[in-house]
Amino acid sequence: MDLGPIFTARPGLSYDQIAEILADIALRAGPAIMRVYERGDPGARLKQDRSPVCEADELAEQVILEALSLRLPQWRVIAEEAASRGVIPVCGRGFLLVDPLDGTKEFLDRNGEFTVNIALIVDGTPRAGAVYAPALGKLWFGGERAFACDATPGGSLPAAAGRRELHVRPVPSQDVIALTSRSHLDIETERLLTALPVTERRAIGSSIKFCLIAEGLADVYPRFGPTMEWDVAAGEAVLRAAGGQVRSPDGELLCYGKKSDAYRSGSFIAWGGIGPERAAEYVRAPLTSTAKVP
Repeated sequence: MDLGPIFTARPGLSYDQIAEILADIALRAGPAIMRVYERGDPGARLKQDRSPVCEADELAEQVILEALSLRLPQWRVIAEEAASRGVIPVCGRGFLLVDPLDGTKEFLDRNGEFTVNIALIVDGTPRAGAVYAPALGKLWFGGERAFACDATPGGSLPAAAGRRELHVRPVPSQDVIALTSRSHLDIETERLLTALPVTERRAIGSSIKFCLIAEGLADVYPRFGPTMEWDVAAGEAVLRAAGGQVRSPDGELLCYGKKSDAYRSGSFIAWGGIGPERAAEYVRAPLTSTAKVP
């Protein structure tokens, strides 16, 4: 498989440089995904956990794993489809998390809202990540800083002049914009959003929601219920680099690398420009709110 010119990782890479490598690798997975997307039968089936998988997941993961082994060989990789087959390496303080196709339901519904997610975890925290939406031609990545750009599947990573640096917007006291999942809307989410001064809600698929908050286009994304670390890590890396945060409903930072829990992540709330104290006040509000929940 032709991966093009190889930039071999060197000791001492900055997190921004690592984020660029992850972004370039995510771009290289785009053609494999889009070939399956554009044909009639995506080869979909259910895994043992009853979640959907299709040929695009597997082809993209192959491309990503090959590229990571050449460009960032110093880190072990935990990838969703390999993990579902029981292939989970022993990782140290640093490792890579891969979701080759986040939003498989959106992929099968053909709405374009699916992404490639790759993140570097160091000491339990996402330090660099890339999120790529190949059907939309949108790429987000971040290390110390966060960027967005238009990018064609399989094309080159745009140079600095073609990127926009991202910053979250301060969460307003009124007119909060909330993002929700297309596939996972529950009573806890409804209770929180009813208690917040939300004037606009948008249902979006996959990890694109983290990136829209990083761009300052929305303020909060709650997700209650089970998630996996590879679902969240790359989006959190981008959002953190743009000045946002992801916390559990009780206000704690998320921790990655929980092998004893099979890399489950759990519930979380992604915020734009809001301090942890104010975020905690918002989260407590549903406990005392008298608003009726549908």
